[in-house]
Amino acid sequence: MRHFILSIPLLAAAGLATPVFAQAQTPSPQAESPAAPAPPAPPPQGEQSPAPQSASAKPVDALFDALKRERDPEKAKSIANQIIAEVNDSGSATVNLLMQWSADAIKEKKNAAALDFLDRATLLDPDFTEGWNRRATLHYAMGDRRKSMADIAEVLKREPRHFGALAGMAGILTEAGDDQLALKAWERYLDVYPADRDAQEAVVKLSEKIAGNRT
Repeated sequence: MRHFILSIPLLAAAGLATPVFAQAQTPSPQAESPAAPAPPAPPPQGEQSPAPQSASAKPVDALFDALKRERDPEKAKSIANQIIAEVNDSGSATVNLLMQWSADAIKEKKNAAALDFLDRATLLDPDFTEGWNRRATLHYAMGDRRKSMADIAEVLKREPRHFGALAGMAGILTEAGDDQLALKAWERYLDVYPADRDAQEAVVKLSEKIAGNRT
């Protein structure tokens, strides 16, 4: 199987230096952020101004919307990298430090220490998806697919558009021989990130394999 973006089963060989969401999609130093939109022109006299954006909307929501619409693979990759940068910041200096310590421990192959840091991060901020996501990656590297899948479920419960977790789930299901569920996971992935050619290829191959098994 080719290197599918963010697939958990391929992370162990990569040294597991980064979380699932960031694996194989490190933002390029030259990547440019989208230009800030020009301020809207005042409405004509007698017309009402458009309703303000919902307070619950987050910057990452607009990026996910752009990723879903984009069909050019390179442009989509740039958007995906911006999503990665956005979600990797917990907004808490303490949690961010624990995540950095876990990354350092993983690089030094100190998995027990890394797991301890990630346990603390998820306890301090259960809504921070990257704490669960990196722990899913680490559990996989330590040979515990059950715990890895449990953490992936926690990620997707909080952020169903998390394409890294979806790819990780698809990879684990493929390794387990559950092609039907793996195909569904890849299809969910493509609903979020339709321009990913590797994921497109995974869907084609799994679909052909399933169809062949039925004949």
